[in-house]
This record gives sequence, C-alpha cells and structure tokens, in this order.
Amino acid sequence: MEKVERPMMEPLGDVQLKEAKEGAINWIQQLQTKTDDIFIKKGISLAIIGFLLGRALILSQLSPFGLPFFAAVFLMRRDRAPLALFGLIAGGLTIHYSNSLVIFTSAFLLLLFHKIKKPAVEGQFKTMSMYVFASLFLVNLAEQYLVFRTIQLYDLMMIGVEAGLAMILTLIFIQSIPLLSIRTKSQSLKTEEIVSIIILLASVMTGTIGWMIYDLSLDHIFSRYLVLLFGLAGGAAIGSTVGVVTGLIFSLASIASLYQMSLLAFSGLLGGLLKEGRKIGVAAGLLIATLLIGLYGEGTNNIMVTLYESLIAVVLFILTPSSIINKIAKHIPGTVENSDEQQQYARKVRDVTAQRVEQFSHVFEALSNSFSQIDERGRLEEDEKEFDYFLSNVTEKTCQICFKKEQCWAKNFNTTYDGMQEIMLQLSENNGQLPQKTSKEWGKYCSRGPQVIGAISQELTYFEANQKLKRQVKESRKLVADQLRGVSAVMDDFAKEIQRERKNHHLHEESIMEAIQDFGLHIGYVEIYSLEQGSVDIEMSVPYCQGRGECEKLIAPMLSDILGETIVVHSEECATYPNGQCEVIFRSAKKFTVETGVAHAAKGGGLVSGDSYTTMEIGCGKFAIAISDGMGNGERAHFESTETLKLLQKFLQSGIEEKIAIKSVNSVLSLRTTDEIFSTLDLAMIDLQDAKAKFLKICSIPSFIKRGDKIIKIESSNLPMGIIQDFDVDVVSEELKAGDILIMMSDGVFDGPSHVENIEFWLKRKIKEMETDDPQEISDLILEEVIRTKGIIDDDMTVVTSKIKHNTPKWASIPVSPKRKKAQ
Repeated sequence: MEKVERPMMEPLGDVQLKEAKEGAINWIQQLQTKTDDIFIKKGISLAIIGFLLGRALILSQLSPFGLPFFAAVFLMRRDRAPLALFGLIAGGLTIHYSNSLVIFTSAFLLLLFHKIKKPAVEGQFKTMSMYVFASLFLVNLAEQYLVFRTIQLYDLMMIGVEAGLAMILTLIFIQSIPLLSIRTKSQSLKTEEIVSIIILLASVMTGTIGWMIYDLSLDHIFSRYLVLLFGLAGGAAIGSTVGVVTGLIFSLASIASLYQMSLLAFSGLLGGLLKEGRKIGVAAGLLIATLLIGLYGEGTNNIMVTLYESLIAVVLFILTPSSIINKIAKHIPGTVENSDEQQQYARKVRDVTAQRVEQFSHVFEALSNSFSQIDERGRLEEDEKEFDYFLSNVTEKTCQICFKKEQCWAKNFNTTYDGMQEIMLQLSENNGQLPQKTSKEWGKYCSRGPQVIGAISQELTYFEANQKLKRQVKESRKLVADQLRGVSAVMDDFAKEIQRERKNHHLHEESIMEAIQDFGLHIGYVEIYSLEQGSVDIEMSVPYCQGRGECEKLIAPMLSDILGETIVVHSEECATYPNGQCEVIFRSAKKFTVETGVAHAAKGGGLVSGDSYTTMEIGCGKFAIAISDGMGNGERAHFESTETLKLLQKFLQSGIEEKIAIKSVNSVLSLRTTDEIFSTLDLAMIDLQDAKAKFLKICSIPSFIKRGDKIIKIESSNLPMGIIQDFDVDVVSEELKAGDILIMMSDGVFDGPSHVENIEFWLKRKIKEMETDDPQEISDLILEEVIRTKGIIDDDMTVVTSKIKHNTPKWASIPVSPKRKKAQ
C-alpha cells in the first residue's frame, strides 16, 4: 500500500498571531464596555448595592443604611432611584417584611418632604440629610407605636440614634455615589472621598453577615479581600484605614465580630508595609495577622476556620487582575500610579501647549515667506509697465499734438522708444543735466526736442520719487519678513523647550539629601530639574543660616563633588525670619567669566556724553558688550545711543539672533524720526562655555585683542544705524582664550591724537607696552594717554576693556561618601 502523506499544518505567522492578539484585545474591550453599560450606565450595580444595604443591620435591629442610600441616589442620579429603591425593598424582605415596609414608607415620606419644599442648590446636601432624619424618625416612631402601643425612653433613644446615623450616612453616601455610578476621568480623590467610599463598601458588606459556605463567613472573606486590595493599592496608611473602618462597622453590626477590627487593621498595616512584594507580600501580611490575632482572639478552636477564610480571600486577591488594582491606585494620592497619572495629564497639557506654540511658529514662518517672496519675472514686467506709463505721460504733453506723430511712433517706434529711454537714463545719472551731444542728436531726430526733454525731466522727478517709495516698501517687507522669521525661530525653540520632559530624579534627590544631612546640614527639600552636563539645575530649601553662607561654602562644593562638575549658587532668596527657610537655586558654573572695566569722558569735560555702553549676561550662557555713539554730542546724542542699546538689549534677551536684532533696531531708528540723527554700534557676543566671540560692527572703529605680546585687530565696515532701512551686517568671529584682553572704544578715542599719523599702530604699541592686565586700569590708561597726547577733549570718548578668564570656583569641592557619589 502506498503511504499517504498528510499535509503538515503550517505554523501561524507573525501576522496571524498579531491579528489573533488584536482580536482578543478587542473582545476584552467589548466585554468590558458591555459590562460597564449594564452595571454602571443602566444602574444594575446600584440595585445590587441597595439589596445588600437593605439587609445591613446594626446591633441586630437598627437599619440606618437604606434610606440614606436612596436619598443619595435620588439626589445624584434621579433616573436610577427606582432601581435603588427596588434593591433596598428586596434586601429588606430577606430580613423581615417590616424592614421593607419601613424603607418604602420612609422613602415615600422623604419624597413628600422634597416635593413640599425643594431644597436650594447651595444647601441641598444638608437639607436632604435633615429630610432623611425626619422621615426615618417619624416612620420608626409610628411603627413602634402601632406595634407596641407604647413608647419607652429606650425605644425613643434607639430611634433617635438610627435617624442620626442615617443623617450622617446621607452626607457620606452623597460623596460616594458619583464615584461608583459614573465613569469619571482619572483624578485624585480627597481623603474624605476615600473614607466615604470605604464606609459605603463596608456598609454593603455588612449585608452579607450571616451568609455561610461550609462554616466560612462571606463577610469575613470579602472584608479581608477589600483590605488586601486597598493595602496593595494605597499602602500601609490606606490599608490600615480600610481595616479600622470596616472592622468598626462590622463590630457595630455584631458584637461577636469585635476582634475582626484588630485583625483587619493589623492586616492592612502589614500588607501596606509589604506592598513592595506586590500580591505575595500583601497576602503574607494578611496570613501573619490572621495567625497572630486569630490565636489571641479565639484561641486554637476556630483558628483553622479563620485561616481558611483568609486563604480564600488571598486566592480571590491573586486572581484579581492587576489592572483593577492599578485603577484604584490611580485615584489614591501619594501612590506611584497616581503620580504617573498626574504626570501623564501634565504631559498632555504640555504637548497641547507646545503644539499650539508650534502652530503659531508655522504661522509666522508662512507670513515671513509671503513677505519675502519676490518674483523676478514679475519685477521685470512691472518695470517695463512703469516705464510705459512714464512715456505715456511724456507723449501726452508733446507727441500727441505733433504733426510727425505717425512717422515717429508708427514707422520708427523702436528708435523713438530707445531714444526717450536713453534721455531718461542720462538725466537720472547726471542729476537732471543732459549732455549736449545727446541733446543735439535728439534735436535732429525730433521736431519738438526741447519740449520732449523738458517733459521727460519734469516727469522724471515724479518717477524717481515713486521708485524710491516702492524701494522703501520692498525694504520694509524684507525687514518684516526677517523679523517674522526671527519670531518664528524663537517660538519654535520655545515649543521644543516645552516638550523637553522633566526626568524623574527621585533617587538622585534622596541621595543628595542624605549626603548633605549626613554632613550635619538639615535641608527641607531637593528638587532636581536637570542633571545634564553643563546645564545642572537644582532647587533646594535650607534653614536660615544667619548670613554664614552655608549654601555657597558647603552645599555647592558638596554638589560639585557629587555631580563631577563645578556647581555654584545661582540665586538665593533668604528667609525673612530666623526660623524660616531659604530658597536656593544651584546651577552649573560657566567655564569662562568676563571681567570688564570702563573709562569715559564727555566732550569738553561735560557731564552728558553722546556715547553709551552696556555689559549684560544674556540667557544661554552668553555675555554681550556693546558701545553706541550717537551722532554729535550732548543730550540728543546721548538719548539716541542709549535708546539704541535699550532696544538691542530687549531684542537679544528675547532670544532673537544678533543680526536680526540689529536690523530690527536699525529699522526702528530709521522709521522713528525724520531728523538726520544716526548711531553707531559696536557689539561683541561671547559664549561663556567655549569663549567663541562674534563681533558685529555698525560704522564703528576697530577693536583689539591682546593675547600675550600679540595684538589682533577686529574690524568691519557697515553704515551707521538709521541711515537706510536695509543693510547687511558683517559678522566677524574669533575664538578667544583665557587671558585674552578685549579692548573696544568709540571714535573719539581712535581719532583722538591728531598729530599721530598712524593711530592704529600707535594704539597697538600703547596696548602692547602696558604691563597691567586689570581691565579697569587698561581703560583708564588708554583714555588718559589719548587725552594727555591731544591736550583737549574734543569729542566723547569711551573705552571698554574685558578680560576672559577661566571660571575658578571660590571654594574647593567637599568629598562625600563614595556610596553617595556612586548613586549619582
């Protein structure tokens, strides 16, 4: 017989496995959606809770849970109130028909009170609780009188206690019902809300008292299961709270369950302390508490029953999906899950904000592109049209009344057109004067030559004015485009900065705090925002040190040793009273520092100088040095130079690039006034991390860098600011080194000594011969030498000297424990 080969089943591929997995996930999500729809949206869960609360008793005779639950559901979810009432009546029937009758009657009376006087919105919770008290008190009082025909003081007291408990439970259930019946967004619950939910759940479980399976009490199993859930989700505090509240309510329901409060509280405490072991650790806490409290409370007789109940609770707990526990933990403040949820929400807000800022950036970029787009072909066509309009205005006054019009424009169009164009160009180039040769040649060709030349000269004035206005508009468009592009770049950088996620530095914060406290210093808190090399940012709260400088002398050196780089005090806000806390910010020290010295003198020894200067540290670790010289002398020149530097400082501090900032300042100065008041600008931008410098010189005289015996000249050629609206800014880059001395000056110093033929060589020699390296002394010596050589001060003079130095910390690092250092 031939062997028949059976086809081999091909293994499922990755695609099939992925589809199967996605199908299972979709099925689970659909099942969860249907479950939520049935139990939560349709209110079946409220009916089940009502059934158990209708069975719940205190001291085997008081039933204060039913009416408060109905009142809370009626107030919070009126459409589901009939279901809740049905569940309460059904639960009451399992105890005695009178319980159901009391619940129904008191609910009817409650609705009657509500109908007679509907409570105001502001105090509706308090009013509803008072209605519950009155309804339950009157119904129980009537039942007592109808059944026994007498009312004793004890009976009156018990009725009052039950009505009082119902009034308090109403306020508690009102806080719990929305959390159980409505799928709210994930948010942190208040402590009062958590306790309210625990009371409601414990009250519900009270309805299971008396339910037994093989001598095992379901109320004991469910209560311990509840403690396990909250012990793992919320830790020792929440676990012990759940145990105490649940045990207290159980003990009120049955005196025999008094020892359960100790067992549940101890279980919640141990389980919360062992929550790092997850489910196994929390379960071990319950079993340990069961053995200890069980032996103490009931001896060895019922220890096995109690142990079996705890084991069943542990089995249910282990079978509980972790997602349910995580959902519970998300609502409890202080848990890791809640912190992650809050961070996720903050991340969403951050991303939305960054997206909006980025959209604005794109809008400004689009606006910039629309302003900067210039069609060259369209420009040529526009120029031709403008020249045609120009000739039409000329011919209207001359050629239209000439008898040779047909011969000039019909037979010799090109010659006439080119001739008039040549006349216009020569008049424009020679300031309205036409060469005699061109005039004679045109006179031979045109019978009305002088009239045509005069008309062209007259129209040329209007034409040139129109062209100048259009050029200014185009230049303004280009400047606006550059400014919009700069704003777009700033907003784009801001969006990226927003999206930089703050890393979680809990371990580093704890390690730094322990290291400092081990040293003997007490600090309030440590908040780390960045640990990037060169960009460390740490905020700390330290006790008031009475001006001893502990932050600068002790904490910053310790941080320097821990983080492996120099850390300094960036800002310090001292406490206003001796027992207060100081807020201190520590940041990375820059690799270089700039020390400056300034010497200046006004013309004729006056008090007001037309020169202005500024030195400022800008964000991103840059240091700016600027000198501005206003045109002329006196207050007007001083005002112009000062305004130039103020505008420049605002633009630079906003994050706009240096070239665009200078162009923007120039635009403001040129458009602000019609007076011929101009300013020069000498700007140096030094990066404090690598000492790279950019020099932007606007009609300013050269600067000098002294590097040992070598003198380096820095110069550039640009027109003064405010003359024209559009100009190019030349940027000169130079990499400075530690020990370099940068000398910047105004033209009054550079042009000072009139008898010196080569002022540049003279200044280089004077700078080279100086033995001091102190910036202030160098500035004073240069200014003094110029004034002494010239004899008078015939112009405003300013010298700004800057020395580049390595940033050497004032205090050496303080070594800490190697373990602390390793933890970083």
